[in-house]
This record gives sequence, C-alpha cells and structure tokens, in this order.
Amino acid sequence: MNINATLFAQAIVFAILVWFTMKFVWPPIAKALDERAQKISEGLAAADKAKSELAVANQRVEAELSQSRNESATRLADAERRAQTLIEEAKARASDEAAKIVAAARQEAEQQVIKARESLREEVAALAVKGAEQILRREVNAGVHAELLGRLKTEL
Repeated sequence: MNINATLFAQAIVFAILVWFTMKFVWPPIAKALDERAQKISEGLAAADKAKSELAVANQRVEAELSQSRNESATRLADAERRAQTLIEEAKARASDEAAKIVAAARQEAEQQVIKARESLREEVAALAVKGAEQILRREVNAGVHAELLGRLKTEL
C-alpha cells in the first residue's frame, strides 16, 4: 500500500467520523448540556426566589410578633386599669357603707340622747314633785297639777 492512499483513506474516514459525530452524536450532547445549564439557572432562580420569600416571611413574623407584643402590653395595661377601677369602686363602696354605718350610729345615739333627756325630765319632774311635797309637807295632787308639771318638763 501506498502511504498517500493510506493518508487519503484515513482523511476520508476522519471526515466521515466528523460528519457522523456532528450529525448524530454532537446534537444530543449539546442538547443535554443546554438542558443542564437551564436546570442550573432555574435552580439558582428558585434559590433566589426562596431567599426573598424567606426574607418576606421573616419580616411578616417580626411584624406579627411586634403586634402580639403590643396587644399583650395593651391587654395588660387594660387589666391593670380595670383592677385599679375595681379597687377604687370597692373603696368607694366601703366608704359609702362606712358613712351609712356612722350615720345610723349617730341617729341611734341621737335617739338614745332624746330618750335619756325625756327620762331625765320625768325624773326631775318626779324629784321636783317630791321636793315640793317635802317642802310643803302635804300631799300634792298630780292630777291637778299635771299641766304645771308638763310645762316644767318642757322647760327642762
């Protein structure tokens, strides 16, 4: 065999190999590489989207936490105000009740003073009658002098 023919035959086989590779082998490999590149870019985009969603979710969680803290602080303040109101109401009711008890005691004391005065007036009238009886040494008729004793009682 001639070297030129061998080289020529090898060049033809090489050309057929290149044509076969370009026609049948290279397109599926290029397609697979393109699909893989697209999947990687989609994965990166999904990761970026997930990061942004995570940031939004964290902001939303922080907002809800601050809102719940504010609500709990507000409820606590309302509860404290309500407790203060209840305490003030209880104090007012106790004060009113104490005033009623003091007023009732004063009224009862005034009634007892009035009864004591009436009793003392009657005793003084009786003593005055006894004293007059002893001074005059004679019997004084209480029926006759009832009007006089009544006036004496009212004066005392």
